[in-house]
Amino acid sequence: MVTHVLPHDRSSFTQGFELSGGTLYEGTGRYGRSLLRALDPDTGRVLGEERLPADLFGEGITVAGDRIWQLTWQEGVALVRDRTSLRELRRVDYDGEGWGLCHDGSRLVMSDGSARLTFRDPATFAATGSVQVTLEGRPVPELNELECAGGQVWANVWGSDQIVRIDPATGQVGAVVDASGLLPAGERAGADVLNGIAAVPGTDEFLLTGKLWPHAYRVRFEPR
Repeated sequence: MVTHVLPHDRSSFTQGFELSGGTLYEGTGRYGRSLLRALDPDTGRVLGEERLPADLFGEGITVAGDRIWQLTWQEGVALVRDRTSLRELRRVDYDGEGWGLCHDGSRLVMSDGSARLTFRDPATFAATGSVQVTLEGRPVPELNELECAGGQVWANVWGSDQIVRIDPATGQVGAVVDASGLLPAGERAGADVLNGIAAVPGTDEFLLTGKLWPHAYRVRFEPR
């Protein structure tokens, strides 16, 4: 159920989306156009912005204390940023692609476009484990933007209108959200896929958006 329709910059190729401390943080992709923004979640007003070098394709982001981690797609580096200024502090190398990222309070959870989630140390980014994500015994590939909330991991499934709720202990999908129809047909021209899920702290609601979408939607998931 949609409770609010909010503005979203239609030029944003959304890769990471997270609400923390009353600020909406958004990471975007594309070479030469990737950035990290701090936004007013109600108005979409830009509170701060840092652009990535043109040779980096920005991917998922997450807040971890006074830092923000930002992945890159195929460059194999994660950027560590100051949460207040958004400026880059250092870089950490990793193997494989970077897609989605979230912080569950004690560890980072990362997707790479496969059906596997990797757990990482929030200070060093060192891998500490992983889990295969399955639905009814079958792997769920192309896990993209992530959100850690309520002890679960919510994941956009790339190229679809589905969001899955994952038990990080077992990798099993416990619920599938059908978000088809969220963006009205009349606004789909020029828009790309659903990608962006941010839990609204203190509620059972989420903000959802997509790449190049004109709106973000505050929603409550309801059983069919």
